[in-house]
Amino acid sequence: MNIHLYLSIICIMRARCIEKEQLVKQKAIELIGKGGFENFSVNKLAKACGISVATLYIYYKDKDDLILNLAIEHGALMAAATLKDFDPDSSFEDGLRRQWQNRYRHMTANKSIGLFYEQLRTSPYQEQFLASFMGDISLTLGKFMENVVSRGEINAMPLEVFWSIAYAPLYALIKFNNEGQSLGGTPFVLTDEMLWQSFDLVVKALKC
Repeated sequence: MNIHLYLSIICIMRARCIEKEQLVKQKAIELIGKGGFENFSVNKLAKACGISVATLYIYYKDKDDLILNLAIEHGALMAAATLKDFDPDSSFEDGLRRQWQNRYRHMTANKSIGLFYEQLRTSPYQEQFLASFMGDISLTLGKFMENVVSRGEINAMPLEVFWSIAYAPLYALIKFNNEGQSLGGTPFVLTDEMLWQSFDLVVKALKC
């Protein structure tokens, strides 16, 4: 066989292999987001991907290996999205606004990802997800917090207290939006007006 033809075939096969693995990841996220881990199986995943169960085991040892890899990968992806264009030396309001923008965009760009993260939050894989997420982000956000406290923009407080005020409202709104309903099952769509109204209230609550 001509060497150039052989190399071309190898490249095509590798590209198809990568595409198939990406499909597996995408469908796994969708299935877990919609039905939770308890309803997720390799058989359902293979059917959704239009491939055999045996093909799945080419990429992952088992279901647990797949989910663990997804948790670690998406922890890193969320960290990168969260830190996009973020300056730890910015003012408190500007820095927090950028955090809200980044987190909101990342969590709503693909509703399946938002629902998948919600499932991870209460799963045995949460620890691996958070470890991957907190790698670089803890240093950057830690510096931001030190700066705004030292400048007297906000008071020093436990991390849990700060997070509950600064980010919990955002994640509650995103959850309502991704699920399409709010309390009591009322249909819900998050608007920019709602988002930034909530943000303004959060800033007022935290500023000195």
